[in-house]
Amino acid sequence: MNSLGIYNMKQNLLVLIVGLLLCSISYASISPRLFIPLNKEWGYKSITSATKKAPLTPVTIPHTWNAEYLPNQISYNREMMIYKRTLTISPDMKGKRLFLFFEGVNSVADVFVNYQTVAHHLGGYTAFCTEITDQVEDGENDLEVWVSNAYRTDVLPISGDFNVYGGIHRPCHLIITENNCISPLFFASSGVFVHQKNISEKKAEFEIESRLSLKGMKSNLKIRTTILDEAGKIVTSQEKKVINERVVQAMAIQNPVLWDAKHNPYLYTVNVELYEDNRLVDKVIEQTGFRYFSVDPDNGFFLNGKPYDIHGFCRHEDVKGKGSALLPDDYAKDMELIKEVGATGMRLTHYPHAKKMHDLCDRNGIILWAEIPLVGPGGYAYTGYVSNQGLHDNARQTLKELVFQNYNHPSICFWGIFNELLITDGKTFQAYDNPVSFVKELDSLFKRLDPSRLTTFATCVDQTNYLGCADLMAWNKYFNWNDGKQIGSFMDKVKANSQNYPVGVSEYGFGGSIYQHRCPVNESEILLGRLHPEEFQTISHEKNWEALAERSYLWAKFIWVFADFQSVIRKEGDRDGINDKGLVTYDRQIKKDAFYFYKANWNTEPMLHLCDSRFTERFYSITSIKAYTNLEAAILYVNGKKIGKMKRDKYNRVIWNNILLQPGENIIRIDAKNGKKIISESCVWTLKL
Repeated sequence: MNSLGIYNMKQNLLVLIVGLLLCSISYASISPRLFIPLNKEWGYKSITSATKKAPLTPVTIPHTWNAEYLPNQISYNREMMIYKRTLTISPDMKGKRLFLFFEGVNSVADVFVNYQTVAHHLGGYTAFCTEITDQVEDGENDLEVWVSNAYRTDVLPISGDFNVYGGIHRPCHLIITENNCISPLFFASSGVFVHQKNISEKKAEFEIESRLSLKGMKSNLKIRTTILDEAGKIVTSQEKKVINERVVQAMAIQNPVLWDAKHNPYLYTVNVELYEDNRLVDKVIEQTGFRYFSVDPDNGFFLNGKPYDIHGFCRHEDVKGKGSALLPDDYAKDMELIKEVGATGMRLTHYPHAKKMHDLCDRNGIILWAEIPLVGPGGYAYTGYVSNQGLHDNARQTLKELVFQNYNHPSICFWGIFNELLITDGKTFQAYDNPVSFVKELDSLFKRLDPSRLTTFATCVDQTNYLGCADLMAWNKYFNWNDGKQIGSFMDKVKANSQNYPVGVSEYGFGGSIYQHRCPVNESEILLGRLHPEEFQTISHEKNWEALAERSYLWAKFIWVFADFQSVIRKEGDRDGINDKGLVTYDRQIKKDAFYFYKANWNTEPMLHLCDSRFTERFYSITSIKAYTNLEAAILYVNGKKIGKMKRDKYNRVIWNNILLQPGENIIRIDAKNGKKIISESCVWTLKL
């Protein structure tokens, strides 16, 4: 090689070395704490295994032992399992603090390191964190988590129309910090809280509260907090000397860009750094958005001073083949569907959901109702509340974890206290213990911990029992096809009797199987049996939405439910164990017709959808053909013959009545013009005489 080549090689090597050093310095300044995922190399077995040597089944976290769904075979175990893995502690961890962090273990967890208890946590839907610095040794350590999803009256939920799956169903990791750190132990939160005080288009006034964990308090500690905009530009920064484990800094931003839901879900980055002797020892990065909101009893929800219609879904964390043990792609898929339909809000039912979903809602501008799992039986037997100290303690603890773990999410505007708790009516219905006084206590606790948000609940009994229990109220109410519009008059009566409390609709809907079809639809046949034809679901949603859309006083309108999910108590539709009220199938592969009805009404992107395409076998020669579109009109063709052009109605439907089908195959096609382009959908129906 000539001298020039050697020189260039040396220069390139020097650049590489300098680059690596800069990367190392940059990484150290960005992330002094370490996160080590612990999701692999686990095994599990039943607690009933006869010996310690019983083999472990290899699994990857997140995991539940109830993930597999077998159609018409209810396989649902509420028991205890043992999860085990090896935790390797390397020499470079010496002198550091070590924390185990679990995002969710369903629903009772006992954690052991080297056969010594390090944590006991009640509740399957919130995170918990425990320090293990003094429990580990260099090299390999035994880590066990005993997990139970068995029924208990001191762990929420104690009832509900959904499965409590069990397992380490959310990710877990090891956190490594210096001796002085921003605390991961404060209710398993980030330790950093943005308290929004006075927010407007002109100025955002707020406080940053940092919770610290200090081993050997020193006088040379300081906190530096920096706020950056979406471009990464510093908008304000402040330092403060640390005098105890709680540091509060008053800050402000002039002319802030507000988080404006789907219009502009703008997020600021909050960097909180802990310095010791001017050396960075810890850093937490949070994102938040500044906004202000209110609810008016007559005019509904206002965001940043402007009316904003909240309409969307209730959602369960449940996907076919996975149960509640979801992966990032599952959350992303759900969010894409939620965006496609045009939803503006979501109720996270009936328990705290994973941080991943909250993050997605922040970034996509979806307004959230988040709730604790104080869940009543609804139309089923037994109760969701018993007056015992254990349940009260668990509800309070879960509430605190929900608030502190999700405090900085701008998408959350509402804290939910309960769902469908029953009360004795003094006439025909006898409930268990009266929950009203405890509900009021929880409402006060929510307000004390977070006065910036509104509290609410979802009821299915006379709301006057719960007046004064929260800032807002909402109803779970199910009206079907013929009486679908009655939900409007029903909510009018609720409003009239609610003493100026804002009212909303927390659930409405009907089951729909993509394998069951009827035309014409006979409502009495459906209500008396397990039949759930998709057409009945579709029409029921049309009638309900017609009534709800006209009532601007409703502060929110939530469909039950986003996607089908498992519920062991269900025996209806085309199979047992499934609640089929979803607008999307359990596997997220098929959007039901009702999904497209809402898409036509909520999403302004040009669309056309031909209804009843799965209803392929027909037995009546005269029928109706329906489509949804937000374009001006659509043209129908049957077997290549143009039937006619139809303009969409107020709710973006086009319907052709008295259409004659021929025996055998019939090709149905609809076209709609979108500018110079033609959108088309077609299907084949077979008439069997």
